[in-house]
Amino acid sequence: MNDILSGLRVVEGSAFVAAPSGGMHLAQLGAEVIRFDQIGGGIDYDRWPLTKEGRSMYWAGLNKGKRSVAVDLRCDEGRELVLGLICAPGPDAGIFLSNFPNRGWMAYDKLRSGRDDLIMVNIKGNRDGSTAVDYTVNAAVGYPLVTGPNAVAWPSNHVLPAWDVICGQMAVVGLLAAERHRTRTGAGQLVELALSDVAMATVANLGHVAEAQVNREERSRIGNDMYGAFGRDFPTGDGRRVMAVAISYRQWQNLVASMEFEEKIKRLEELLDTDFRQEGNRYDHRRMLGSLMEPWFASRTVDEIREVFDANSVCWGPYQTFRQLVDEDPRCTTTNKMFDMVDQPGIGRYLMPGSPIDFSASPRQEAVPAPWLGADTEYVLAEMLQLSPAEIGDLHDRGIVASA
Repeated sequence: MNDILSGLRVVEGSAFVAAPSGGMHLAQLGAEVIRFDQIGGGIDYDRWPLTKEGRSMYWAGLNKGKRSVAVDLRCDEGRELVLGLICAPGPDAGIFLSNFPNRGWMAYDKLRSGRDDLIMVNIKGNRDGSTAVDYTVNAAVGYPLVTGPNAVAWPSNHVLPAWDVICGQMAVVGLLAAERHRTRTGAGQLVELALSDVAMATVANLGHVAEAQVNREERSRIGNDMYGAFGRDFPTGDGRRVMAVAISYRQWQNLVASMEFEEKIKRLEELLDTDFRQEGNRYDHRRMLGSLMEPWFASRTVDEIREVFDANSVCWGPYQTFRQLVDEDPRCTTTNKMFDMVDQPGIGRYLMPGSPIDFSASPRQEAVPAPWLGADTEYVLAEMLQLSPAEIGDLHDRGIVASA
């Protein structure tokens, strides 16, 4: 945590990855993020991975540092409470982040009747409002058909919900831009962001759309090779695999020198009448270069490779399972100041990251866990809606709100 956004108040109504991750990033930068959920938890409250006791490590991971309010969203009185939270007064309040449909009682036009300068950032699937999730969007943008071994004829999905993750970060950009606009002009606005647009824009920004239109060619599968440069995986002598990459010529020189392959590479250049100072030439001849290097990797363990490569500033990395990442990688320990060992209620003590962004003007503080569902209901109702203890008690008694 740090306090770079201290004073900013955001109300979040969300599920799954994109919107919750956006709210988490804001909370880790010091904003007060208040997430409301249906009493008992929303549709993502029990999502895998789970502990043996059934607690969602997924939900805890995406809601670090937030406040939690549990409300009966099925009744008018519960909805009115949420409307009051969203439209609460104050120059740093009146900001709503959501991926719930922009209609009904949560429609922007309905909400802004309670606060004319309301900012609402609304994430949706497709631009036209139809349903889409990361896995359907990813299927459409081409990557699964160039991912995986080149001998495979069917699509290969990846397990990282990349478009959700990027979308959450884009939502933060949109929210902070709208907040700056309101600070300068006094005007609120509706900011809409479609998950599929995030994916399409990214694919186009990386040149794939232009490649398809201008060259009229389909990208082929190349397995674990890096497109357009020299980079590939190698099996090691201890049954592991590593990735070695040489994008720049300096990286190529470091790789070749660390293996003591300068003369071999020079003879290969003469044989092929090519110049490996050029990145494209290294890519075109990647199979021959890889075959030349394979015995070097196969005769060494990962630790031996690490010693040689790190001493020569080679760009490389071992393939690791999640457990190997936790058990072996120093970047995933408290020696990396992004991480702290934190007690997560209901789950236990484990490594928890704060924001990966460092601000010189805002010293980092210890990571903050996710709250119990409803842990802040009473505080938020009293602080933001100015309800008395008797009024809050009555809401509890009638099942309109719940606390942890």
